[in-house]
Amino acid sequence: MGRGRWLVALVALLACLAVAPAVPAVRDLAAPGPGASHGLRMLVPNVPGGGFDVTARSAARTLSDTGLADPVEVFNLPGAGGVAGLGRLVNETGNDRLLLSMGLGVVGAVTSQDPRVTLANTTPVARLIEESEIVVVAAGSPLHDVRDLIDTWRADPAALPVGGGSTGGGPDHLATMLLAEGAGIPPERVDYVNHDGGGALLAALLAGEVAVGVSGLGEFADQLGTGSLRALAVTADERVPGLAVPTLRESGVDVEFSNWRGIVAPPGLDPGARAALVDLFARMRETPEWQEVLRDNGWRDVWLPGDQFGEFLHAEDERVAGMLGRMGLGGP
Repeated sequence: MGRGRWLVALVALLACLAVAPAVPAVRDLAAPGPGASHGLRMLVPNVPGGGFDVTARSAARTLSDTGLADPVEVFNLPGAGGVAGLGRLVNETGNDRLLLSMGLGVVGAVTSQDPRVTLANTTPVARLIEESEIVVVAAGSPLHDVRDLIDTWRADPAALPVGGGSTGGGPDHLATMLLAEGAGIPPERVDYVNHDGGGALLAALLAGEVAVGVSGLGEFADQLGTGSLRALAVTADERVPGLAVPTLRESGVDVEFSNWRGIVAPPGLDPGARAALVDLFARMRETPEWQEVLRDNGWRDVWLPGDQFGEFLHAEDERVAGMLGRMGLGGP
């Protein structure tokens, strides 16, 4: 191409670029709005895929998508049923940028292990959601309903390993023991195999390492949808909308049980910082995005802010200790 023709082509190209509309960079997250929270980190005290993890990542995404916060970092620190993560949080006195996704599982782990740190050492922010536990089996299991499960269980409780995604005193453990007790099986005879979160439990179920799984509904939703797992019953007081699965009571076992999750922060926060965190999650709760999260996961809104959540945590400590004691499964 001659020099003249090359210059003409270059000028034409520059002219096109000058009039072409600017294409903004693709961005999934809304820009943080006025007063948005910055630099938040959310600690998940078990492995990815469990209920605490799903709750934390759903909340983090909602906060970011709605512009209530800039992108929230979520990281996992598993160990001791959530007590390791709790210890990390308690050691961050005054840090209002760190949050812990927690729930009944952490209450149970603390109760059964009697560690040096407890939830009384934290700053309660909010109780967010409640969900039913669900009893599931692999698609090829010979157990087709709760009656099959109970008949097999009664014949030899120790021969039927039941997996849960929480340690002793956690929701999966408590739901399993209440189911056994309601079926007339001594809880201490049950072969309960604990896993560090729903992800590890799911792998054990699909590998045939446990015969039955008990965990939160949201942790098995995908596998129930694909047919790799079958649900035998839900533990809530009524059927879960959109899921054609009977309750335990409908199945002949007079047991009702639900799990809950919430957010706590380190100790030593000043009143203004604590109020700001409570307000942040109160605003998140009102967004259409969070309402969609609730629907998609089969969660119920059980909002309790700040001090009310703290009073609830104290009552849960006593309730879980009483349940474990009654069933002869108390901690140290």
